[in-house]
Amino acid sequence: MKLKFSLLNLFLGCISLFITNTKFTSNVKAEELLKVQLNTEIKKGKFLIGLKQYLGGENDSFSKKKNITFITDKGFLNVISSNGIKHKSKQINISWVDIPIKNPETIERIVFGPFASYESAKKQAKKLKDKGYETTVAYPKNWEVWIPFVDDLPEFELKNKIFRKIKNFQITPVLRSEYNVMKLEGPIYIYAQEDITINGVNFGKNFYLLKDLYGTWTLVQKIEFDDYLAGVLPYEIGPNSPLEALKAQAVIARTWGIFNSDRFNMDKYHLCISTQCQVYKPSKIKNKKVQKAIEATSNLILTYRNQPINAFYHGSNGGVSATAVESWQIQDYPYFKSIIDGSKSFNKIFKLPITNESDLNNFLDFDKEQFYGSNHYLFRWDKKISSLEIKEKLIKNKLMNINEDVLDLNSIERGSSGRVIKLEIQTDKGNKSIVLVKDDIRRVLNFIPSNLFTINKLNDDLWLLRGGGFGHGVGLSQSGAIEMAKLGFSYEQILNHYYRDAKLKKIEILSQ
Repeated sequence: MKLKFSLLNLFLGCISLFITNTKFTSNVKAEELLKVQLNTEIKKGKFLIGLKQYLGGENDSFSKKKNITFITDKGFLNVISSNGIKHKSKQINISWVDIPIKNPETIERIVFGPFASYESAKKQAKKLKDKGYETTVAYPKNWEVWIPFVDDLPEFELKNKIFRKIKNFQITPVLRSEYNVMKLEGPIYIYAQEDITINGVNFGKNFYLLKDLYGTWTLVQKIEFDDYLAGVLPYEIGPNSPLEALKAQAVIARTWGIFNSDRFNMDKYHLCISTQCQVYKPSKIKNKKVQKAIEATSNLILTYRNQPINAFYHGSNGGVSATAVESWQIQDYPYFKSIIDGSKSFNKIFKLPITNESDLNNFLDFDKEQFYGSNHYLFRWDKKISSLEIKEKLIKNKLMNINEDVLDLNSIERGSSGRVIKLEIQTDKGNKSIVLVKDDIRRVLNFIPSNLFTINKLNDDLWLLRGGGFGHGVGLSQSGAIEMAKLGFSYEQILNHYYRDAKLKKIEILSQ
C-alpha cells in the first residue's frame, strides 16, 4: 500500500525544509560534498556498490514498509542531502512517499530485450550507437537497451517494444524525526565513524541514496577494494577453499570488478550484489584465510596489453572451458581459449574442437576423475525435460502462444568446446521454429545448468539432456581451481591455466 502525505504533513514538511535550507545553505555546499565521480573512486581503490535497488517502488523488497532505519551504537549518524539539509542523530528513519507532480509527464522510449546478460545488451547498444542512436543499457528486471522514441523510426531487426507511461507522482525520500518531516533530494550522503546497522544488518560506514533510471532509489555503499573482496570470496568460492584458490579468486574478483565498473554508470554506481555482478554480503566476522588471500594479492589484477581483463569465472566447466564468443553475443577475447581442463598429458587424449553429438557423448562418458574439478555436484548431469516444461518457459518469455505445442529439439550449431550455440525448438505450427542463441538458451530454459549437453529424444513428449558443468564455462572454473590448489598448484599457475597470455600487474591506488 502506497504511503501518502496528508496535506498537513506536506505543509509541515515544506516549512521544515525551508527552515533547514535557510540554516545550512550558507555553510554547506552539498553539491560539492555529494559529487559522485565513478572513475575517481576506482582510482582511489573504492567501489560504489548498489546494496539495495528499486527502493520506494513496486519491486522494493528491502524496505517493505517504505522505511529504512539507520542505527549506530557509538557516536552519531550524519545525513547530508543535496537540497542543503544536514542532520545528526543516533538513529535516522527515511521513508518513501509518492508526491503528485503538478504537470504529469509522458515517458516514451523504444526498448530492446530482454537480454540474458549485460554483455549481450552492451553489444547491441554499441550496434545502435554506431548507427547514430542515443542508447542506454538498463536493468529494470532484465538487461535492456533503450533508445528515445521519435516519430518515423525505421523497422529494427531485433525484437523491440514501445514503452509509454504517464508519470503522475514522484517517489521521494523524507527524513522523519519526532517533530517534523523533511523532504530530501539525492544524492543523499549518510555516514558515521562507526559501523551502521541498516534495517537490522551491519553494512559499514559510508552510504549514498541515489535516484535511479526507473524513478526509484538505490542504497549505495562506498567501500574499499579489499573490504569488498572480503564480502565476495566467502560467497563466490567459499571460505574453506584452499588458500591458493582463494588467492586466485581474490585476483579475478578484483579484476572483474574494475573491468565491469561501468555496469551501472546510468545509475551512478559501479556494481550490484547479485549474480548479475558478483555475490557480495557484508560480514561481521572476518575469515582469517580469506583475509590472508586478499592481503597476499593486494592490488594485483590480471591484465592483457596492460589493461584489466574481463575476468569471467564460473562454478564448473564440465571438463572443457569455453571461449567468450560461444557463450555470449560479444567480441571474443584472446585470453580465453577452449581447453581440456586436466593435466597436459590428458590433453593429448581429446582434441578440440568438439563438433558433434557423438564426440561430446564420448567426452561425457570418459572417466571424470581425470579432469580438474570433477567433484562438483554438476560436473556431470542428466535432465529429463518434457514438451510441457519447454512450452511453459517459452510462453513465459513470450516466444510461444498457448495454442502451440513443442515437437522437437535440435542442436543446430556448437562452439569449439562442444557447447550448444544455437538450439532449435520446432513447433506444430507449420514450419515455425524458435531458435535460442548462446546465453538466451539458459535464460529461457533456466533449468539447464550449462550449454554443454547432448539431446536424446526418449519419446514424442520427453527428452534426455546429458551434460556437464554449471555456468557459462568461460575463464576460471572454481571447482577446477580448488582441485588444482589441492594438487599443489600456486595461484599464479592456476590463473595462467585459465587465462592464457594474461599478466599479473599491481595497480596504483591514488590514496596510497
